[in-house]
Amino acid sequence: MFFRNLQTKRCSISMLKDIDFLRVEDIAVAIVPESDSNSQGDWYVYLINLKPDAIDGVLITSKGYGVVNGKNVITSTLRQYIRRVEGRQYVGIELMRQNLCPLNNEFWVSFWHQGALYDKKYVFVTDSLVPDNFTLIPLLNRWGVMIR
Repeated sequence: MFFRNLQTKRCSISMLKDIDFLRVEDIAVAIVPESDSNSQGDWYVYLINLKPDAIDGVLITSKGYGVVNGKNVITSTLRQYIRRVEGRQYVGIELMRQNLCPLNNEFWVSFWHQGALYDKKYVFVTDSLVPDNFTLIPLLNRWGVMIR
């Protein structure tokens, strides 16, 4: 039994060299404050397709993690599936409450484009959601923090 498991692991590891890891370009994740007048400080998270053509089968997982008041905190992992995001379009991913801003907020995005599978991890590190880091978000025409 041990030998059979060892063979399977070797096979899986050797198969990794046969996978082409393609670079993700023109896909961004942006976090934008709900409004300037919102006293609760909620934020919206968007997936932005800056490509001229659509991406399909988009799977997004999100979670938060970090240290708050000396304690390790990990949020639940959320998963979403979006069938298609047209070229030069954006979709809302989730509403993010203000209490998640002190955490690292991670969004893992996988999608199909022109017959190839792509994936990329976008991490908004602790305390990065501040006005000093704001930029004008393309297509949204709103100020927020974006990782491309």
